[in-house]
Order: sequence, then structure tokens, then C-alpha cells
Amino acid sequence: MRLLLINPNTTASMTEKAAVAARAVASPGTEIIAATSQMGPASIEGYYDGAIAVPGMLRELKERQAGGYDAAIICCFDDTGLEAARMFCDVPVVGLCESAVATAGFLAQRFSVVTTLERSRILIDNLVRRYGMGSRAKVRASDIPVLELEDSSSGAIGKLRAEIERALAEDGAEAIVLGCAGMTDLARELQSIYGVPVVDGVAAAVKQAEALVSLGLSTSKRSSYASPLPKSFSGAMQDFVPTRLLA
Repeated sequence: MRLLLINPNTTASMTEKAAVAARAVASPGTEIIAATSQMGPASIEGYYDGAIAVPGMLRELKERQAGGYDAAIICCFDDTGLEAARMFCDVPVVGLCESAVATAGFLAQRFSVVTTLERSRILIDNLVRRYGMGSRAKVRASDIPVLELEDSSSGAIGKLRAEIERALAEDGAEAIVLGCAGMTDLARELQSIYGVPVVDGVAAAVKQAEALVSLGLSTSKRSSYASPLPKSFSGAMQDFVPTRLLA
């Protein structure tokens, strides 16, 4: 089984961190193919960054098709471009947020998602509600710019731990979801410290993708995720003229 792990931002060190986490939980025989977008923002913090990141992510999906992959993982907790990718592909496509909150729902009645900035908190809170977990989850921001997670001297880990402690004390959280792909390397340590399940979206998405492939299931192409209709695209978007991606 070949899983394509796409980082929709352009920071290669974050891709590698996520790839390490993905390979640590992948089943024997599962190959993780890590890809970094070659166009777009260095990090994704809010709706604008996410919109600008989508074309680069879609280009990676297209350009990696020659090597083949059985499922794709969009490696951003904002589930950047997830709906578009599901229309674009004929294989399963999963996102970190949807995978993580579904996994947390198996483990706890109440859980808190701890993310980076307030602008991301609002976006993720909307996603959590859309995924049907709004009554069971609270989303918190820890005031950490995403790229500070790459800098061990930034104090980001202390801010993250402080917000987790507030979630446990104030929210009645029975589990914690880490709301950024850049936090993926911290899950095991934090689980050991706090004694509750700590769900990492990268790991959760790998296992969800493996399950779908193993079950022989893929995205429905009826209505919502039907392949894009052929039409002309203008200007810089000419490279994105819809074509059927995978046979």
C-alpha cells in the first residue's frame, strides 16, 4: 500500500517531521511517500493562507500520479483543500482534523483540540462542528505561530503545555487532540505527562487511510465529489484545467 502524504505548505522540515510520525505508525507493507508543495505559503494560518495553498497541493496530487498511490493524506490540520482533492482524485483522501476528531470520539466523551493561533482556532472550530463533534469538543488556541514549532528555543512547547493544562482543568477534557501537523512529534511525550489520550492528526490519518484502502473503499463519485467537469481555465490557472486524475 502506498500513501501519499502532502504538506500543503512549503516548509520541507515540517514535511519530514510528519513523514517520520507517519512511518512510525504505518503497518508493515505501507509505504509513506512524502511531498512538499512547491508553491504557496511557508505556513498555513487561517483562511487566506489556506486558499493560496490549494493549487500547489493539487499540483502535487497530479504530478505524483505517475508513481501511483492508493490514498492521499492532506497534512494540515485545517484540512486545506480536502473537498477539492476528493473531487480531483479517484482514491481516498483524508485530512488531519477529520481523522483526529473521529479518532478522539472513540476514546472520550469530551475532548479539547489545542491548536496554534486564534485565527486557526476559529477555522478549526468550524470544522469540528461540521464533522459533528461540536457538542463534545472545545477548540483552544495556544498563541503559537506555526513556524515557532520548528524552533526549540521559541518557547512554543511551554505555551502548548500550558494550554493543555487549562483544557484539562477547565474543559473537563478526557482526551487532547493536537491541532497542528507541526505538533506531531510531541504526542507520545504529552500523553505520558498528562495521562490522557493525546491524538496526533498525522498518525490518525495514516490509520484511517490504511483502513479505507484495506476495505476496498474510495470516495463516492456521485454528486458531491463527482470529478470536475471539463472547461477552460484562464490566466495562471490554465495548468489546473480539470482532467480525470487516476484511472
